Parts: sequence; C-alpha cells; structure tokens
Amino acid sequence: MRSRTPDRLCAEAVDLAREAAEEAALPGMVGDHVATVADADRVVTHLFESKEPGYRGWRWAVTVARASRAKLVTVDETVLLPGPDALLAPEWVPWSERLRPGDMGPGDLLPTDAEDLRLEPGYTAADVPPPNSAVSAEMAELVEAEDAEVTPGSPAAQPTAPTRGSVTAVAEELGMRRARVLSRYGLHTAADRWDESFGPKTPMAQAAPAACVSCGFLMPLSGSLKQAFGVCANEFSPADGRVVSLSYGCGGHSEAAVMPKPPRPAPPVIDETVVEPMPLHPDRTGGSVEPDTPAEELGHS
Repeated sequence: MRSRTPDRLCAEAVDLAREAAEEAALPGMVGDHVATVADADRVVTHLFESKEPGYRGWRWAVTVARASRAKLVTVDETVLLPGPDALLAPEWVPWSERLRPGDMGPGDLLPTDAEDLRLEPGYTAADVPPPNSAVSAEMAELVEAEDAEVTPGSPAAQPTAPTRGSVTAVAEELGMRRARVLSRYGLHTAADRWDESFGPKTPMAQAAPAACVSCGFLMPLSGSLKQAFGVCANEFSPADGRVVSLSYGCGGHSEAAVMPKPPRPAPPVIDETVVEPMPLHPDRTGGSVEPDTPAEELGHS
C-alpha cells in the first residue's frame, strides 16, 4: 500500500538521485530539485528540472528505494517525464484523418478502405455464376424438373458442362469494369462539398447579376447531379473547369452585359467632296464667276 509520508532515508538521498540523473542526461542539463514523491513504502521518486532546449516543462524522475531494515538506498529507475505544464507533441492522428484535399502529389498512392461509406459494389455476386448460366443452381433445378430426353440429367452432371462465365466476366463484357461505384452517401458528401465552394452562399454568387442556370457557358452533368450542378466553361470565370451549383453565379455570365453593336453612321446630307461654283453678283456679271477669279477683280467690278 502506498505510504503518504516519504521514507526518511530515501527522501534524504537527493545527491544520489542527482548523480543518477546527471549520468543519464547531457552535461549541465539537470536543474534544481523540484519535488519528492512517495511511491510506496521505502520507495521515493525525486524530480529535477530539465534544461533540455526541446523539453520545456519536463522533469528528470529518479526513483530510489531501500530494502526492509536496510540503510542502503539504491537507484531503481531514471527517466525523463513531462510535468504539468510540459510542452507535448499533439495527439497522434491516423493518416487517413490527417489527409486534406490537395495533399496528394505525383506518385502518391491513396488506399481506399474496403468498408468506405462513399463507395458501394458496382455489381453483386461476383463469384457466383449468373442465374441463366449452365452451371448455376437455378438452371440445374430447371433441367432436373423437365423431362429431358436428349440430354438426361442436369448440365452440371454432364462430362463437359458449358461455362458461360461469372458475373464479373459479364460485367466486363458490358463495360461495367468498376468493381465499386459512388454510394448515396458519397454522392451527398460530394454535393455538399461542391455547393460550399461554388454555391449560392459564396460572396461571388451573392454579387453576381444572374445564376449559372441561365448562363450559356454552363455544361450540365449527367445522371442525378445534372439537376443541381454543371461545369463552368468560361475561361475568364473563377470557376472555369470546376463543378458549380446551378445557383452559383459570377460576373462572367453570358447574358450579364451583352455588348451592343456600334451604330452605323447615316450617309452625309451634303457631299463635300465636290466643289460647286456659286455666283457672288449674278446681276452684275450676268453669269457665274469662275472659281479662279482673283478677289481684287471681284471687289472693283
């Protein structure tokens, strides 16, 4: 049973504990004596301040003890332990929880858990023959029920039973090569993530003149997502090449500010390219004045 009062001889063995701590630590890294803790009967731990640069608040703990009815104190253990205000490393988190979008680089591999909720099997019964296969249990029961005169017995009982392939082979032939597809949970999480990045609540969408649903640069998606999302194809938009919500919008909307065509000027009323001679005094000259007539002659006529 642990004693509340430290053993007197063990508690007085401070110098012995310091020597043990200095032997385990680097020179000059053991500080002042901090406390004495009674661990059990005739078992005491002496705590010394650690001066290690990277171990702020840590303490050297040296445990000493003595045998019953003995006066010789010996060292049991020397270890560096964190104190109440010690600088500790953050709690370890699995890599799958530390991974963030954009962390993957060229050559990196991201294994997917077999029980990932975002995925579900693309087809089931991969190791079981299809129901219409000659080696399937359903076909064998059907043949046994019929009165077959040409080939008595089930196809499975024949010497060379024809094999039509498994479900995996049929899926491969039909182009369904994906063993797993996106589940409803994965679909919803992706939609929430896209709506948060390029959705109606973003500052860009709040200041947009119109939504993407009426934009000519929107490329709709296929499947169930086409009802809420599309891909932006405007190279000047901040969402170019991104999946955007139909409620998203930006200043690059195709119908936001249609540039009007420059107006075509009207034809001139007076043709200034041709000079028409005008008579200054038709009553005096009796005719038109030539355009090359000097001004002095016109003034004295």
